[in-house]
Amino acid sequence: MTQKTAIVTGSSSGFGLLTAIELALKGFTVIATMRDVNKSKPLFELAKENNVEEFIHVQALDVTSTESIHQFKTQLADYPSVDVLVNNAGFALGGFSEELLIDDYRSQFETNFFGLIAVTQAVLPLMRAKKQGRIINMSSISGRFGFPGLSAYVASKYALEGYSESLRLELKPFGIDVSLIEPGSFSTNIWASVDGMKVNASSPYSSYMESILTEIDGGKAGHGNPIEVAKLAAQIASQPKAPDLRYPIGAGVKNMLTFKNFLPWKLLESIILKKLKP
Repeated sequence: MTQKTAIVTGSSSGFGLLTAIELALKGFTVIATMRDVNKSKPLFELAKENNVEEFIHVQALDVTSTESIHQFKTQLADYPSVDVLVNNAGFALGGFSEELLIDDYRSQFETNFFGLIAVTQAVLPLMRAKKQGRIINMSSISGRFGFPGLSAYVASKYALEGYSESLRLELKPFGIDVSLIEPGSFSTNIWASVDGMKVNASSPYSSYMESILTEIDGGKAGHGNPIEVAKLAAQIASQPKAPDLRYPIGAGVKNMLTFKNFLPWKLLESIILKKLKP
């Protein structure tokens, strides 16, 4: 049987790095992509520890660059098939909407949304040719639940959720499945820009920002182990039955979605605002 091939974007750290390892452990040949291949050392070190380094192939890919995506697509001709695509590349931008630039929003969407679409479009013809494939889009609880100070990130993930619903319906007739993983808070470096937010004393949002940063900092002890998300991605990629559309994961995530679905919005927002009261 021909070994299956999986692509993972954003593989230099976090969910992407661990997912590449877990897929290799499942027997996939993994094309682990990252913008800067000089950052591949941690991936190869972990691959060696797990005796799967021969199954990991690192390739450069900037999901926001048309030229990079075109070059990457050309390199895919070296593989007999592309069976799984894990769209993981992304970052989280923090800040209040009034104080963010429109270009900040554009940058957030270029990576988290438009870049993901561009990579997907590059891979789809190869999957259709084989009449099979799985696309796993790394979303977030933020794609289902808004939070103050994260509007750019939340908006990009809400857009991803809608895109993925439509894409799943478009691709089902071709034997291609689309799934969303919706993590809550996990210990990864995606929150680096949020952690780096500063309280500007002259901002009308300064006291609000202080409350949010206190809440974020206080919740870090409860962040999950990212290996749980990586194992879930590998399970979705390799399971014999067709996967579901959505996979929420993380402490409190299912409760949050239940509250969102059944509580009146005014009650829900009063709970959130009371918790974050400056």
